[in-house]
Amino acid sequence: MILPREVVERLDRSRTFLKESYQRPITLEEAASQAYFSPFHFHRLYSGLFRETPLEFVTRLRAEHAKKLLLESDLTVTEICLEVGYSSLGTFSSRFRDVTGCSPTEFRNETRRFFELGQLWTYKLVPHCFVRPLPLRLGE
Repeated sequence: MILPREVVERLDRSRTFLKESYQRPITLEEAASQAYFSPFHFHRLYSGLFRETPLEFVTRLRAEHAKKLLLESDLTVTEICLEVGYSSLGTFSSRFRDVTGCSPTEFRNETRRFFELGQLWTYKLVPHCFVRPLPLRLGE
């Protein structure tokens, strides 16, 4: 999608707003107002330019922050839910599962189990709930 420079700058300003505000509830209207577009027009242009909706972007940011908190803190999952901007534990858990493939508790337990093994790791760690067993080959 080819857009005029001014439109791209306005959408980028809105993306920056989303990045700075993801820890609180944000409406599409608020994000659209940062770019001076109607919510419908903003959603269409944003999705076309960034290849993800504003909600997908915010959800991804929240999941990344939640993963960091799950790894580095002893906060409860409910506290982390509130810290990253969700008011509902159910919504947080389902969105976290959509992004990572496992629940927040599974993610925490699997990564801690991995730490206890003394292995090297990164934040790009693939938790156990992502791993699918290899199919068995016949004749072995």
